[in-house]
Amino acid sequence: MKNKVFVLVSDGVSLRNFAYTSFYKLGIAQGYDVVFWNATPFNLEQLNLKEVKINNAKPGAFSDVLKTALIRIELNLFSKRDKDDIYHKYKFPLSYKSIKASVKSLIVQSYITRYSSEKGILKIRQKIASSERKTSYYKDCKTTLETEKPDFILSTSQRALTAFAPLTAAQDLNIPTASFIYSWDNIPKATTVVTTDFYFVWSTYMKNELLHYQRYIASNQIRVTGTPQFENHFDIALQESKTDFFKSHNLDLNKKYICFSGDDITTSPKDEMYLRDLAKAVRSLNKKEHNLGVVFRKCPVDFSDRYDAVIKEYNDVIVPIEPKWKKMGAAWNSILPTKEDYKLQTNIIAHTECVVNLGSSMVFDYAAHNKPCAFIDYNYLNASNSYKKGVYVYDFVHFRSMPSSEAVIWLSNPNTMADQLAAVLENPSKTISKARAWFEIINAHPPEHACNRFWEEIEKLVIKNDA
Repeated sequence: MKNKVFVLVSDGVSLRNFAYTSFYKLGIAQGYDVVFWNATPFNLEQLNLKEVKINNAKPGAFSDVLKTALIRIELNLFSKRDKDDIYHKYKFPLSYKSIKASVKSLIVQSYITRYSSEKGILKIRQKIASSERKTSYYKDCKTTLETEKPDFILSTSQRALTAFAPLTAAQDLNIPTASFIYSWDNIPKATTVVTTDFYFVWSTYMKNELLHYQRYIASNQIRVTGTPQFENHFDIALQESKTDFFKSHNLDLNKKYICFSGDDITTSPKDEMYLRDLAKAVRSLNKKEHNLGVVFRKCPVDFSDRYDAVIKEYNDVIVPIEPKWKKMGAAWNSILPTKEDYKLQTNIIAHTECVVNLGSSMVFDYAAHNKPCAFIDYNYLNASNSYKKGVYVYDFVHFRSMPSSEAVIWLSNPNTMADQLAAVLENPSKTISKARAWFEIINAHPPEHACNRFWEEIEKLVIKNDA
């Protein structure tokens, strides 16, 4: 074996990106001893992956207070630096619902007042590391590292507080570390919480973002790799025939299907009304001799019943296909994807004509299949449930990477949705070409080679450290 690489896995997204893709096999093929340092409840040995379990990933109680203060300080500084109020919309409100919550919020506010500067940010980061060093979690991580002696550690998330103790222990033992910025919207949201020696990002665009927002990071610390999350769309072995897929999910081979990809309840609290509008539009098109249906894939961490009434009312149109995730705990980050879901999502995209959603990265998944995406651009955020123009999420910074507004179809009125969908289904090429141009900005291409690029960069860093 060349070197031992620990892959720190903190959540379900990390599992999907690194345990279910070619990442592990490529590392083994290149002679690395690849070990998943697994902080999730999922048993990776069932997938024939080598793992070291983290059984009690419990950060220090005060670390969460410091993390909350850090994020809010950074968002305040981003807003002041860029003269842009949008950063304040990324903040979750502090809670004062109980005495304990109120005390926590007051402490957060005191840290914000005291450390609101570029130097203050670094001090907060140092305080989080100091807080973690006092925990039994840190001591267990350090013992594991002293026993296993890895040569390199890759954290598959830059935002998980549970990653702080393992990475701090590694840095205290002079083991080189890197973190992966795993989502396209994470950098301007101030979720680059962990501090590592190197940072892996999706694209040159994201590298420039990281340099803009995190002034303590140098250019030579950042590596452009792309993300493994789109690899499945290029894996022929995952794709079922249309006949088999339709039979498995009770779909009608005579129909063409539009996918409605549900959002979480925080991002889209009245998402079921958008599903209703799409079903109405499809029903009206079918009266005009179209033959369409809706495949509904809800957000995997949404276990509410909010869509049930709509699905029942429009059962002639909507076919729900449940995500194959497992709920392994109460927290949202303990709801984990299975390898079966990795294949399921691939085939939903392969066998539907387009996707309708509220501003998600599914636009890139469909672009990978040369298929269009429609973004909903009206809201029901009022007591009367009447539609209003505009959706605030499109004000967020990551949408500024869009090179052309024609990269998606903008559904700005439920009454015109049917005509817009009919037009794009008839002639999708212009939208697809603009979406692919956006995809090339936001993610390194070819997208299917992301895991190869990860190992190329790890090789350079391990060799450099050995030298």
